[in-house]
Amino acid sequence: MVVVPKPPLTDEQINELKKQADQLLANTKGFRMMGQRFVVDSYLFSKIVSPYSGEYTGPANKEPFTYVVTEMGRKVRGFPRGLDIMALFGSERAQQVIKNLGDADYSDYQSQFDNLKKEVDAIPQDNWHQNLYWNWLYVLKTLIAKFGAGYPSFMQTTAWQDKELNTALASWSELRHDTILYAKQSYTMAERGGGGEEPKIVGYVEPVPLFYARLLDLTNMTKKGLTNLLSQDEWNKIGVGDAMDQFGTILSRLVDISKTELENRELTDDDYNFIKYFGGSLQSMSSRLLASEGNIDPDMFKPTLIADVHTDGNTKKVLEEGTGYIRPIIVAYKLPKNYILVGVGPVFSYYEFKQPMDDRLTDEKWRSMLQTNPPTDPEWIKSFSE
Repeated sequence: MVVVPKPPLTDEQINELKKQADQLLANTKGFRMMGQRFVVDSYLFSKIVSPYSGEYTGPANKEPFTYVVTEMGRKVRGFPRGLDIMALFGSERAQQVIKNLGDADYSDYQSQFDNLKKEVDAIPQDNWHQNLYWNWLYVLKTLIAKFGAGYPSFMQTTAWQDKELNTALASWSELRHDTILYAKQSYTMAERGGGGEEPKIVGYVEPVPLFYARLLDLTNMTKKGLTNLLSQDEWNKIGVGDAMDQFGTILSRLVDISKTELENRELTDDDYNFIKYFGGSLQSMSSRLLASEGNIDPDMFKPTLIADVHTDGNTKKVLEEGTGYIRPIIVAYKLPKNYILVGVGPVFSYYEFKQPMDDRLTDEKWRSMLQTNPPTDPEWIKSFSE
């Protein structure tokens, strides 16, 4: 049997596909009763895949994660990656990983990426505070910035950049999970140490004051919204007001401690006691909320969550973004007087994989998969994870 390859599409045909995709996006806008909302990450996903990204230009013997063959025989970018979002939000490391993995090897990818990056950079500051979803994304942007001079040496390594990228993606996955009915999904259109006295063994927090400050702003915004939404009886019954006040106090303290660490000044005994016990305070807050009469689902506190965020009509598969079990991380950090200590702390685990669209995963199925047949870790986390 002789297979006759199909000719590549002409520029006119590609432009027509782009017009159809734009029209499809326009047709799905409008006012609907309880309709899904526009979210910037879904918009970016829709614009970074075929037909906007062009055709595959990489090695013939390599098929990157984003690679799809359409019914017309075209080799296109059918799937986005969570890394695309972080790259467009300013992560140079995410952009580098995308290129290393071959997921940028498409004829129009770079030009489309550059255009979208200009759009993201031009978003007015007020837009990032318009609702809790956008504000959450604004918080995560602080984790993917490159940490330069003045930060601890371990935070200036590529491994730490990858760790922060992993954390941001895991938190973004939880955001998509919690808003899966609220946020409109994206689609790909189918075609057809020193000497001296011994240092005390003390605690340490990752010094990212801007992250804690933005998270505090998000917390205050959430509290204000719930105050307007709930009656005083409902507010008291759930007990969320006290929990948010306590969380806000913790975040304010983390801002101050982070600044002290970055200035290479010694923390006080009171600071170290706070670091030692604030994790227990967070756990106590969760327990009080669960014990309240507010019918809070205990599963909301589990770290193992899954959400499908993109559908490819060519392969009939969806892109799943999930968080797995909390893992330990070991970090060497410097104290004043040039003492070096090694600390252990928790870190998110993050997964990205494809799943048949007729078998979209629920949290229960995902947790069962994690126990019996978990997907492989992202390739790029090997710099900080074995």
